Amino acid sequence: MRSLVTQFSKFGVVGLVGLVIDLVVFNALIFTVLSSEVTHEGPIIAKVISTSLAIISNWLGNRYWTFGATKRHWLREGIEFAVVSIGGMLIAIGCLWVSHYALGFTSPLADNIATNVVGLGLGTAFRFTLYRFWVFRGIGDDAAPLHHEPTHRADAAAPAPAVDQVAAPAAPAAAPATPVPAERAELAPGKP
Repeated sequence: MRSLVTQFSKFGVVGLVGLVIDLVVFNALIFTVLSSEVTHEGPIIAKVISTSLAIISNWLGNRYWTFGATKRHWLREGIEFAVVSIGGMLIAIGCLWVSHYALGFTSPLADNIATNVVGLGLGTAFRFTLYRFWVFRGIGDDAAPLHHEPTHRADAAAPAPAVDQVAAPAAPAAAPATPVPAERAELAPGKP
């Protein structure tokens, strides 16, 4: 439990750095070159750009600090991280789209609340869960190991038994015999 709290705290710090990058870039874009007045899709494009930059920052922070004990290949881990992060970004963009286009809340404040409060909260829960149990799995006290590594040289050299050589599970033990009362013993089958 302690490692989970530590990981979540580190995840929060890394996430705050990513949030600052996301907020600054998003707002710089929607107040300038990607405002709704300049282009209809401006807020969505701004969110994709700002979140992409935050994803890069978050991957580096989570890889080397939050989940630093992992020894997985960087390319595979990076692809998995990107897939999960894009899922989180789609959650935030979905909240922004519903607010801005479906509900008609088009002010920069409404855009920020939709994407950086509601979308961020939902996306954070989604990302932390998948980062911990898929992308950076195999680390921490209570995480399942990625694979079995033999602890003794003899384990590594011994071949696995063939399927037909594996012993069948033992039959359950018979229940202890209960004494039969004398008056019932004479009625038992097979007794004269």
